[in-house]
Amino acid sequence: MKHLTLKKYTMKKQDSGSKPKLSAKATVVASSALKELFTDGIRDLYWAENHLVKNLPKMISSATAPALKGAIESHLTETTGHVTRLEQVFDLLGEKAIAKKCDAMEGLGKEGESIIEETQAGTATRDVGIILACQKVEHYEIASYNGLFQLATTLGLTEIADLLEQTLAEEKLADIKLTDIAESEINYKAAEEA
Repeated sequence: MKHLTLKKYTMKKQDSGSKPKLSAKATVVASSALKELFTDGIRDLYWAENHLVKNLPKMISSATAPALKGAIESHLTETTGHVTRLEQVFDLLGEKAIAKKCDAMEGLGKEGESIIEETQAGTATRDVGIILACQKVEHYEIASYNGLFQLATTLGLTEIADLLEQTLAEEKLADIKLTDIAESEINYKAAEEA
């Protein structure tokens, strides 16, 4: 089994509100199994993001509220960028960009499709369902990108960590936008529907 020599990092306490800084403290050895786990996670996300590029247009065409349509259209553009970033990650790893089927994203996609099938077209209730489905996807992606960002940091893959952190920030903002859209009017309109 191969071993990689890495630096162990500790967090330095900063003023409240500022991001903690990392400082090199000691050397540790991590097995290549951790890097394999990391690469497997990247392949999983690569499949998930490509799957979203195909599925988000269905959500856009099924949504009614202009703000919701706009938010999903904007996120589709970002998602295409996420695919490109993951391809950059593969390049930095010296790996071919190969997707590994993501069962979680496939299930979330099917759940979104069933919400569309089970709700009436043109209703705020369908829009609420679309928001719920989209937020479940965002939360899965946030968890995945956050975990892989942490692993990239542990493995000393600084450029990769930076790319993952950019996408993580965009996923968090997409989730916030969806919450704002739901709370501003759609949930209230759906509550008034028969």
